Amino acid sequence: MKTYGISKYFHTLFLEKGFSDTIAAYLTLLVSIFLILIIVYILDLILRKAALNLFRRFAIKSKNNFDDYLVKNKTFVFIAHSIPLGIVIWLLPDLFHDFPTLKRIVEIILDILAIFLSIWIIRSILRTFRDFLKSIDSFKDKPIDSYIQVFMIFAWLIGIVSVFSVITGKSIWTFLTALGALSAVILLIFKDTILGFVSSIQVAVNDTVRIGDWITMSKYGADGDVIEINLSSVKVQNFDKTITTIPTYYLTSDSFRNWRGMLDSGGRRIKRSILIKTSSIKFLSDGEISELKKIELIQAYLDHQQKEVSHYNTLQQINKELLINGRNLSNMGVFRKYAELYLKNHPDINEKMTIMTRQLAPTAQGIPLEIYAFSNDKVWLNYENIVANIFDHLLAAIPYFHLEVFELDYTKN
Repeated sequence: MKTYGISKYFHTLFLEKGFSDTIAAYLTLLVSIFLILIIVYILDLILRKAALNLFRRFAIKSKNNFDDYLVKNKTFVFIAHSIPLGIVIWLLPDLFHDFPTLKRIVEIILDILAIFLSIWIIRSILRTFRDFLKSIDSFKDKPIDSYIQVFMIFAWLIGIVSVFSVITGKSIWTFLTALGALSAVILLIFKDTILGFVSSIQVAVNDTVRIGDWITMSKYGADGDVIEINLSSVKVQNFDKTITTIPTYYLTSDSFRNWRGMLDSGGRRIKRSILIKTSSIKFLSDGEISELKKIELIQAYLDHQQKEVSHYNTLQQINKELLINGRNLSNMGVFRKYAELYLKNHPDINEKMTIMTRQLAPTAQGIPLEIYAFSNDKVWLNYENIVANIFDHLLAAIPYFHLEVFELDYTKN
């Protein structure tokens, strides 16, 4: 017997002090347990500090940062705990050789502690892999948390089954068979987890969402950057710094907007209209065209167009007593061309991407003149400043073309 010498010494000592054999046996048990636990605690403290110091030095010298994450997630601390626990499992039950019922209880408790310590070691290793993979550029935007959580679910499932097996004394396969019979109930309980896991795989394989992507899901009030993807949810940090949590499987079952394509492209789209008052649109006379030629940006365009229109009208012998006859330039058309040239010459507009000014279908509020282009700068704040500056200029330029912007007059009944 491993602890026989200690037990015999204290048992004899208590008998000499006049205690009965039964009381001496219980006192011997308590003292022996106390001494073993003290020794094991000191040993655990020494091993834990030694392991930490040893592996910290090793991590500092190592060029690979994997060991740094092992230290961060306390993997070596948990492994160091296993040695004192093993000693306790080896020594402690022998103290209860005269108490078979207590011995069985102690063995069960120690086995359960060993199972949970094994799970903690596995968890720390998995977290180490998670942190290490996230430090690699090619894995930073992948849903690593989802896969780690799946492994942890299996680890906890096996751990819980093992605990029940230890308590009941039945084989693990007995519980696994029972779980198979209850598979329908298990599927119902873990429905969201299973859906989230499948969605995580689909998201990773199809590359629909990455960590760091800007997504918009108006249905759930999400408009910002994806900061985490796990089995149960996707966390989106909105631009007002609030956090919106969306169930992971909604990424495959619902529609959402991912702005990654815009961010990866050469510009951010500008698509906005100015409502021109219909009654202000008219043909331009020669005098008005001459006045508009003072605008340098469209001078060459007006010279070319005026010659072309004049040549056509002369060739077709058009009666120009009325301005409507033949071909004419309109203030709306000239302004549309001006807006287009202004965009093409703007330093903040990407000239390699689509630049267009187009007239949309007339509305009750006037004629929409839509500006369609792409800014060079995709940063939100800078983008808004560029758009504002462009439309400030165009709105201020409209009166030069004898046009008016539509404004709803609430004073009229």
